Formats: sequence, structure tokens, C-alpha cells
Amino acid sequence: MNFAFTEEQEMLRSSVAGFLDAKVPMTRVRELMESDPGYDRAIWAEMAGLGLPAMHIPEEYGGAGFTQLELGVVLEEAGRRLTPSPLFATVVLGANLLLLAGSEEQKQGRLPGVAAGERTLAVAVVDQGGGWDPDSITTTARPEGGGVVLDGVKSYVVDGHTADVVIAAAKDEAGELGFYLVEGDAAGVTRELLVTLDMTRKQAVVRLDGVEVGPEAKLERGGAEVLADLYDLAAVGLAFEAVGGAAKCMEMSVAYAKARIQFGRPIGSFQAVKHACADMLVAVESSRSAAYYAGWAASADDPELRIAAPLAKAYCADAYFQVAAATIQVHGGIGFTWEHDAHLYFKRAKTSQLMLGDSAAWRAKLADRIGL
Repeated sequence: MNFAFTEEQEMLRSSVAGFLDAKVPMTRVRELMESDPGYDRAIWAEMAGLGLPAMHIPEEYGGAGFTQLELGVVLEEAGRRLTPSPLFATVVLGANLLLLAGSEEQKQGRLPGVAAGERTLAVAVVDQGGGWDPDSITTTARPEGGGVVLDGVKSYVVDGHTADVVIAAAKDEAGELGFYLVEGDAAGVTRELLVTLDMTRKQAVVRLDGVEVGPEAKLERGGAEVLADLYDLAAVGLAFEAVGGAAKCMEMSVAYAKARIQFGRPIGSFQAVKHACADMLVAVESSRSAAYYAGWAASADDPELRIAAPLAKAYCADAYFQVAAATIQVHGGIGFTWEHDAHLYFKRAKTSQLMLGDSAAWRAKLADRIGL
């Protein structure tokens, strides 16, 4: 195992960072979070031109053929800037689910469009009033005329209001969990944008009211194991985002501590502020280690991913929240204002804790996997 990124991976990081700095500064992030789509389709097309949504998709499906680790590099830089885009919903959730569970025909038919930035995906798992675990899924898939009819209400669907295709989790009459490709404009599908804490990552309610899909819409593989594998990969993606966001919070805090003068001296010279910034550094660096290790395990398809993924999700999400909260404290009164960016990172950090299940659930998953 090599603990250093390759020259090619560092070039990727530099390229992505330069592009996002130029195209999606925080002023643009604020504009996009106020819009209904939540992202700029022209910028998404440019991201596709750079190969970002194609990053880990195999070449035989129109992708760039890199690994989850290179995707993680992209996600870290996107998380550092709170970049509004379909990257998480379409690539981390949607493309990974197709790769895990789709038939060869389904992958050949759907993934090239995703890689080219021409088709966006959303994965709808959580049912209204339910949680992220498969036992709480109540959406039904009733057989009819050779296909199935889907009924249910999906909540907290990331980019569900704009996705071209929604992959919905539903159970058949035998209680078996399956995943179904549903066109966003299909008859019986209604979508409603949710007002959530973090408006830089839009979520929606997707209602499936007697939605008819053919047999080709059901992904080849189903079951709780597929969902668990998807969650592990998505957890690694969230961990990379958290590292980027936490690092940015720390940088903002250190810069402010050096510039803000009180009692004739920079506030960074006061012990309490020094300790707060030092704690941030420890949290960021330890998070980086956890995320990078999980990214390596995911890219190598190593069995250690079952341990590394829940560890990274729980630790990095909590560390991000702690660093974001401390950032507001270091900034004092200005950190609480709408005009300052600190509150945007704080909100993303909180929603990252809850996405895919809270930290307690992931720690319980980790304990179960190591036999405790």
C-alpha cells in the first residue's frame, strides 16, 4: 500500500481545484443554492468535459477507467468548495448502484450517458417516515402485465427533483428488495423540492403513484447486501467531502485568527484560540488518514473496506461538524451571520452526519462487522 498520491492524482487534484475556483466561487454557490435546480447545467457540462462524472466508470461503459480513489480526490475538492452539482447523486450513488447491481445491458445502456454528463441519476431509498435501513422500506413493486407497478413516497432523495432517472428501492410481494429504473417524467411520478438545512445539496420527495415499469427496469441484483455495498462506497465519498470541507474551515479560522486584532494583538495569540485551531488540525489530519485509507480499500476492492467505510463515515462526519462549529466560535459574532460562509459549512457538516444514517448507526455497523 502506497500512502502517497501519484503525480497523476496530484495533477488531477490541481486541475479540479483550479476549475472549481474559477467556475464556482462562493458567490456562485450562494446564487445556485437559491435556485430550484440547485446547480448550473452549463458548469456540469464543463465538468463532464473534464471527465469528472466519468472518473471511476470503466472504459467499456464510456468512462475514464480510474478508481474510487481518483473519484475521492474530486469529491474532496468539491467538498472544500461546497460545489453544487449532481456529482454525489449521479456518480457516487447512481453510477455505483448500476455498477454493483445492473445487468450488462443496463450498464451499457445507462452509464455512457452518465459519463458524458448527459444523464443524471438519483437513488431513492428512504420512505416517508422511515430510515436508511432496508427493513424500513415500504414502497411496493406489484407485478402486472409482465412488468411491475410501483407505489410509495420516497424522502430525502438527493437531486431527486431534477434527475433524469430515479433508481427506486421497492419490495415485491415476497418482501424481496429490488431496484427499479424510473424515468423522472414517467406517468405517476411527482417530485417536490424539500426545504432542508443544507440548500447547497438539494433533496426532494419523490412520489410513485401507480408507476408502471417494464421488466427491463429492474436491476439484475437486489437485496440488502447490494444496498450495504452501495452505502459503503457512498460513505467513503462523504468522508472525502468531509475532509475537504473541514480543511477549508480550518484554513478560514487560522486566517481570521491571524488577521483579527483585539486588545492590540491578533486573536490567534490567545491560548484559547490557539488550542481551538490546534484541535482543528488534529481533526482534519486524522480525518484525512481515515478517508484516504477507506478510499484505497474501495479502489483496491479490498475486504478491509467493510471496516474502513463505517469508520471513515462516522469519524470524518463528526470531525467535520466539530471543526465547522469551532470555526463559528473562532469567528465570533460574524460567524453567526448569513453573510459569512461559516454557516454554510456548518450546515453541510450536519447533513453529512445524517446522510446514509447517523454516526451512531455507522459505529454500530462497525462494531457488528468486527464482532463486538
